[in-house]
Amino acid sequence: MHIENLLEAIQTNQIRISDHADEEAESDGLTFDEIYFSIFHGEIIERYPTDKPYPSCLVCGRAPGGDPVHSVWAYNIENHWAVLITVYRPDPDRWINWRERKT
Repeated sequence: MHIENLLEAIQTNQIRISDHADEEAESDGLTFDEIYFSIFHGEIIERYPTDKPYPSCLVCGRAPGGDPVHSVWAYNIENHWAVLITVYRPDPDRWINWRERKT
Protein backbone atom coordinates (compact mmCIF):
# COMPACT_ATOMS: atom_id res chain seq x y z
CA MET A 1 0.00 0.00 0.00
CA HIS A 2 1.17 3.49 -0.86
CA ILE A 3 -0.10 6.91 0.18
CA GLU A 4 -1.22 7.38 -3.44
CA ASN A 5 -3.70 4.51 -2.97
CA LEU A 6 -5.34 6.37 -0.10
CA LEU A 7 -5.34 9.68 -1.96
CA GLU A 8 -7.05 8.10 -4.96
CA ALA A 9 -9.65 6.40 -2.77
CA ILE A 10 -10.44 9.72 -1.08
CA GLN A 11 -10.62 11.58 -4.40
CA THR A 12 -12.97 8.99 -5.89
CA ASN A 13 -15.04 8.68 -2.71
CA GLN A 14 -14.17 5.01 -2.31
CA ILE A 15 -13.83 5.16 1.44
CA ARG A 16 -15.58 3.77 4.45
CA ILE A 17 -15.40 5.29 7.91
CA SER A 18 -15.53 2.80 10.78
CA ASP A 19 -17.80 3.60 13.71
CA HIS A 20 -14.68 3.70 15.88
CA ALA A 21 -13.01 6.30 13.62
CA ASP A 22 -16.18 8.39 13.61
CA GLU A 23 -16.29 8.35 17.43
CA GLU A 24 -12.57 9.12 17.77
CA ALA A 25 -12.79 12.00 15.29
CA GLU A 26 -15.63 13.52 17.26
CA SER A 27 -13.84 12.94 20.57
CA ASP A 28 -10.68 14.70 19.30
CA GLY A 29 -12.62 17.48 17.58
CA LEU A 30 -11.47 16.50 14.08
CA THR A 31 -13.59 17.04 11.00
CA PHE A 32 -13.33 14.72 8.03
CA ASP A 33 -12.08 17.63 5.94
CA GLU A 34 -9.19 17.99 8.40
CA ILE A 35 -8.54 14.26 8.32
CA TYR A 36 -8.50 14.13 4.51
CA PHE A 37 -6.27 17.23 4.40
CA SER A 38 -3.83 15.45 6.73
CA ILE A 39 -3.61 12.51 4.31
CA PHE A 40 -2.87 14.79 1.36
CA HIS A 41 -0.11 16.40 3.43
CA GLY A 42 1.05 13.26 5.20
CA GLU A 43 3.18 10.18 4.99
CA ILE A 44 2.91 6.54 5.96
CA ILE A 45 5.01 6.05 9.10
CA GLU A 46 4.09 2.45 9.96
CA ARG A 47 2.86 -0.45 7.83
CA TYR A 48 0.87 -3.45 9.03
CA PRO A 49 0.96 -5.82 6.03
CA THR A 50 -0.46 -8.81 7.90
CA ASP A 51 -3.57 -7.03 9.23
CA LYS A 52 -6.84 -8.73 8.33
CA PRO A 53 -8.97 -8.52 6.36
CA TYR A 54 -6.72 -5.98 4.55
CA PRO A 55 -3.23 -4.59 5.06
CA SER A 56 -3.24 -1.29 6.92
CA CYS A 57 -0.95 1.60 7.75
CA LEU A 58 -0.50 4.53 10.08
CA VAL A 59 -0.41 7.93 8.40
CA CYS A 60 1.04 11.02 10.04
CA GLY A 61 -0.15 14.31 8.63
CA ARG A 62 -1.13 17.80 9.64
CA ALA A 63 -4.51 19.45 9.92
CA PRO A 64 -4.88 22.82 8.12
CA GLY A 65 -3.87 24.64 11.33
CA GLY A 66 -0.67 22.59 11.57
CA ASP A 67 -1.73 20.23 14.35
CA PRO A 68 -0.50 16.64 13.90
CA VAL A 69 -3.05 13.98 13.03
CA HIS A 70 -2.57 10.21 13.00
CA SER A 71 -4.94 7.97 11.10
CA VAL A 72 -4.95 4.23 10.50
CA TRP A 73 -6.20 3.07 7.12
CA ALA A 74 -6.83 -0.34 5.60
CA TYR A 75 -6.80 -0.73 1.83
CA ASN A 76 -8.42 -3.36 -0.36
CA ILE A 77 -6.22 -3.54 -3.45
CA GLU A 78 -8.83 -5.60 -5.36
CA ASN A 79 -11.59 -2.98 -5.34
CA HIS A 80 -9.49 0.10 -4.45
CA TRP A 81 -11.50 0.93 -1.34
CA ALA A 82 -9.92 2.44 1.77
CA VAL A 83 -11.26 2.11 5.31
CA LEU A 84 -10.49 4.67 8.00
CA ILE A 85 -10.05 2.46 11.05
CA THR A 86 -9.17 5.12 13.62
CA VAL A 87 -7.93 8.68 13.85
CA TYR A 88 -6.52 10.70 16.72
CA ARG A 89 -4.36 13.61 17.77
CA PRO A 90 -1.10 11.96 18.85
CA ASP A 91 0.04 12.28 22.45
CA PRO A 92 3.40 14.12 22.60
CA ASP A 93 4.41 11.91 25.54
CA ARG A 94 4.20 8.85 23.27
CA TRP A 95 5.77 10.16 20.04
CA ILE A 96 9.06 11.66 18.89
CA ASN A 97 8.43 14.27 16.20
CA TRP A 98 5.00 12.63 15.74
CA ARG A 99 6.66 9.88 13.62
CA GLU A 100 8.50 7.58 16.00
CA ARG A 101 7.08 5.84 19.05
CA LYS A 102 8.85 6.51 22.31
CA THR A 103 10.07 3.38 24.03
